[in-house]
Amino acid sequence: MSGLTHLDEEGSARMVDVGTKPTTTRQAVAQGRITMAREAAAAIRAGSVQKGDVLAVARVAGIMAAKKTSDLIPLCHPLPLSKVEIDLALDEEGVTATATAATAGQTGVEMEALTAVSVTLLTVYDMAKALDKRMNIGDIRLLAKTGGKSGDWQA
Repeated sequence: MSGLTHLDEEGSARMVDVGTKPTTTRQAVAQGRITMAREAAAAIRAGSVQKGDVLAVARVAGIMAAKKTSDLIPLCHPLPLSKVEIDLALDEEGVTATATAATAGQTGVEMEALTAVSVTLLTVYDMAKALDKRMNIGDIRLLAKTGGKSGDWQA
């Protein structure tokens, strides 16, 4: 059915069989941003948010989320991740999160990187929502991927 690998001949959802694919080194980088009031960003920078160290907790949450991607996204394969790294850049108007996920496996890690970014930003929101309920999470996207049959890709 139109080349969509997660659909069978009848159009029903299915998990793709990757058992015969070769194991290759794969990496994906995703990014997203949360914008907020300057006062909220200043409180995060100063470490004065009541719930604690926002960036440290968000980083750990993103790493944990990447490891749970197959539990959250129904047709994703569980992957043995060799690396999950979350870089956070705080400026006067918010936080940009960049996640890198890597594995040696039979399928890519794009969803793991995207999940890591999403949960990282949701955690920032949760920890700082008392300071600014109008925070905006957005621009979540894949920046690059390497490895696999389709090869390397960059936005």
